[in-house]
Amino acid sequence: MYILRVFALGLAAGIAGTAGGGLIAVFTHRKLKLPISSLLGFAAGIMLAVVFKELIPHAIEDGGLTLASLGIMLGVLVMMALDNFLPHKEISDENLSCQSSLIRVGVLLGVGIALHNFPEGIAIGTSFAREPVLGITIALILTLHNIPEGMAMAIPLSAAEISPLKVLWYTTLAGVPMGLGSLIGGWVGKTSPVMLSIGLGFAAGAMLYITCHELIPGAQKRTNGHAATAGLAVGVILAILILAGI
Repeated sequence: MYILRVFALGLAAGIAGTAGGGLIAVFTHRKLKLPISSLLGFAAGIMLAVVFKELIPHAIEDGGLTLASLGIMLGVLVMMALDNFLPHKEISDENLSCQSSLIRVGVLLGVGIALHNFPEGIAIGTSFAREPVLGITIALILTLHNIPEGMAMAIPLSAAEISPLKVLWYTTLAGVPMGLGSLIGGWVGKTSPVMLSIGLGFAAGAMLYITCHELIPGAQKRTNGHAATAGLAVGVILAILILAGI
């Protein structure tokens, strides 16, 4: 059944990303700066290619420039509002001074990540409604994007001596809203060409915000070399080659 496939795709992407990041944070004691930097740059490159080669052109094709632009601005504004009111990736040293503070930071990050995952799930669902392969591609990208976020949530919880199983459970829960968002996006995308156009524009705007505000700056912070830029270039080229076959 179509709607169950959409829900399963979003749920798998959300859980694999945040729980995968939690797993890395719990069991890895070294700072993997270079691989994470390349990974984030790679995800950013794929996102940019998908946004400009698939999402925006399809949004304009299905509903015209006005509806597509409306969707893009809506996507950007929703992600911006969530960033302003809910933290989901930053950890400051002054907040890591005692166990209660560590737990509080981990919980706040978890709530922020969960709520950010909902509109990201909408992006998966609307894209899947337009083209299943496109939805799967975006789900894979957002899985990569969620790995460092799952790590950011798990690090303070682990430092507060929360058991590894509980940390993994909490990071898993943070990924669930992506499945719910995907369910709604998949349903909305099938209602009418107008809603599909706005939904695809929303997906493009949300992904542009994630790429420009989080992925590229985050990748550059984690390396002093050119790993992030190289990863981005490889991501763009690979995505163009893959999408050429869609």
